[in-house]
Amino acid sequence: MKIETLEDWGVGIKKPVIIAGPCSAETEEQLLETSQRIKAQGVNIIRAGIWKPRTRPNNFEGIGEKALRWIQNVKKESGVKFAVEVATPKHVYEAIKHNVDILWVGARSTTNPFTVQEIAEALRGADIPVLVKNPINPDLALWIGAIERISNVGISKIGAIHRGFSSFKQTRFRNLPVWQIPLELKRQLNTIPLICDPSHISGSRDFIFDVAQNAMDLDYDGLIIETHRDPENAWSDAAQQITPEILGAMLKNLKFRTPTSKDRDFITVLTELREQIDHVDKELFEIIAQRMDIVEKMGLYKKKNNVTVFQKNRWQEISESRHKWAEELGLNPEFMWDIFKIIHAASIRRQEHIMNTAIDDQDESAK
Repeated sequence: MKIETLEDWGVGIKKPVIIAGPCSAETEEQLLETSQRIKAQGVNIIRAGIWKPRTRPNNFEGIGEKALRWIQNVKKESGVKFAVEVATPKHVYEAIKHNVDILWVGARSTTNPFTVQEIAEALRGADIPVLVKNPINPDLALWIGAIERISNVGISKIGAIHRGFSSFKQTRFRNLPVWQIPLELKRQLNTIPLICDPSHISGSRDFIFDVAQNAMDLDYDGLIIETHRDPENAWSDAAQQITPEILGAMLKNLKFRTPTSKDRDFITVLTELREQIDHVDKELFEIIAQRMDIVEKMGLYKKKNNVTVFQKNRWQEISESRHKWAEELGLNPEFMWDIFKIIHAASIRRQEHIMNTAIDDQDESAK
C-alpha cells in the first residue's frame, strides 16, 4: 500500500496542517465571513459540511450541492482551499466537479465497507487527498480496511482523522479518544498523516485546547477544528465550535513539539532512560510469565478436584486488594485495574483450556 507523507502531497501543505471551518455551510455569507476570519488567523484550509449525516431524520442535513457553488465563490474571493465530507459516489463526483481540494470519509461511512468501496470506486483515477475518519466504534481493522480500499483504487495522498470513539460510559468527552488506537494505526502505516479532530472528541469547546495539545504531544501531523463566525447560533454542533479569533489564540498557545532533538546531552540521557524502561519491561514480561505458570498449576488442581474456574468471592477479594495496592504505590487505581482485568481474563482463558483438555495430556506435559 503506497501512502505518501504529508510533505509529498504537493498542495502547499506542511506539518502541522491546520484545517478549520464550520460544522455546516449554512449560507454563502456565513461561509465567506467565517473563511475570511479564519484566513486572518493564518489558516488556509477550510472545512465545511455540505451533506450532514444525522442520527435521526428531520434535523438539518446540510445545504447540499448548492453549497458547493458557494465554496467555488469563496475560494475565488479568499484564496483558501476547501475540505468536504463525502458519503456517496454522487458526493465524490459533485465535489471534484466543483474543485474541492480535499475530501474526507466520515466515521459513519468508515463503519460500512460497502459504502467505503463505493466511494473508493468513485475516486478511481482522481488525484486528490482523501482523509479517512476512524469508525464510530474502536475497531482498528475496520479503519485500516477503509484506508486500504481507498489506496487500492490508486489514491496515494491518504490521511487519517482521529475523531474519537463512541462509548456507553459517561465521560467528559463526546467521544473517547482511546489514544492507543490511532497510535497503533500510525505504527502500522508509518507514512500516513494523522490528524486529530478535537472538536468531535470533546463535544464541548471547553476541552478542545487540551485535546489538541495532547495530539501535538503525541506527534500528530495536524488538527481539524470546527470554527464558526457565531458558534452559539450554529445550525449544527453549536457546543463544540469556536470563533476564528479563539482558534487563532489557541494556535498561538499550543506547543508544537519536535519528534526528536539533535542535542547530544538529550540523546545520551534519553537513550539511558529508554534502556532502563526496556529492562523494567522485560522484568514485567517475566513476572507475567511466572504468574501464568502458577495459573496453569491452579487450573490443573481445580480440574482434579472438580472446582469451577471462576470463583466470585475470590474475585471480590482480588478487586479490593488490587485497588488498595495501586493507591499505596501512588498509581491510578482505575488504570491498574484495567491492566489487571486483561491479565485476569487471559488467566481465565488458560484455565478454561486446561478444563477442556484431557487430564492425561496435562499430566504428560507436566512431566
